[in-house]
Amino acid sequence: MAGGPRGFGWRLCASAALPLAVLLSGVAAAQGFKFEQNPGADRAAAEAAARQQRVTQNLSTPCRQSIKNKKIMVIIGEQQTNGYVLAQQQNYGPHFQVINARLQALGLRTYTPEEIRKQIAQAEIDAYFRNDPDAALSASRRLGASFILRGLITAQASFNPIVRVNQVSVGMGFTLAAASGRTVADANAAAASYAGPDVRAMALTLLNEHADEVVSKLYSDYCRNAEPAAPAKGAGAQ
Repeated sequence: MAGGPRGFGWRLCASAALPLAVLLSGVAAAQGFKFEQNPGADRAAAEAAARQQRVTQNLSTPCRQSIKNKKIMVIIGEQQTNGYVLAQQQNYGPHFQVINARLQALGLRTYTPEEIRKQIAQAEIDAYFRNDPDAALSASRRLGASFILRGLITAQASFNPIVRVNQVSVGMGFTLAAASGRTVADANAAAASYAGPDVRAMALTLLNEHADEVVSKLYSDYCRNAEPAAPAKGAGAQ
C-alpha cells in the first residue's frame, strides 16, 4: 500500500507539470520571446525595409513627360590617388549598365557608350571631369544631350592595425547637371572593404548593392528640379 500512493503522487505531479509547460510556452509566445535571437539580422532587415521605403517614395515623385523625353548622357570616371580622373568609357561598361538599365526602366532616355564615344572626343570627356563648363557644353551640344549624369569612383586605402590588413574605402558619387552646368540631382554610395586592390570590381559590387536607392534619388531630384531645356536654334527638341 505504501508504494501505491507514492506512485500515484508521482503520476499526479507529472501530469500537472505538462499543462504548466504548455502555459509557460504560451506566455513566452504572447510576449514575443525567442530563445535564439539575432540582433544583427533584425537590424539588417530593418535597414533593408527603410531603404525600400525610400526607394518607393522617391519613385512616386510626379515626372512630366516633357522631362522624361530629354536625352541624358551618362559618363563614368575613376579618380586616382593623385587626383587625376581616368574616364575611358570602355573601362566602365558594367557600371554603366547597372545605372543605365534602371534609368531606362523609369522611362528616361539615355545614350549608349558607343554613341557617346563616336560623337564626343575623349579630350572633352576628360575636360568635363576637370569641371570645365565649356567642355561640358560642347560635348552635350555635339551629342544633342540636354543633361549629363557623371559618375565618379573614388577610393582611399589605409592599413588597419587591428586586423593587420589593407582596408580600401570605395565610394561612388553621381551628379546630374543640365548642359548649362546647373546641378539638378545628386546621389552617392560608399562602403569599406578588406578585399584586394581591384577598385573597379569593388565599385561595381557597391553599385549593385545600392543602385536602386541611388537611381531613385536621382530620379526624384530630376523630376522635381529639371526644367525642359529650350532647343537650340535650328534644332529639334531632344
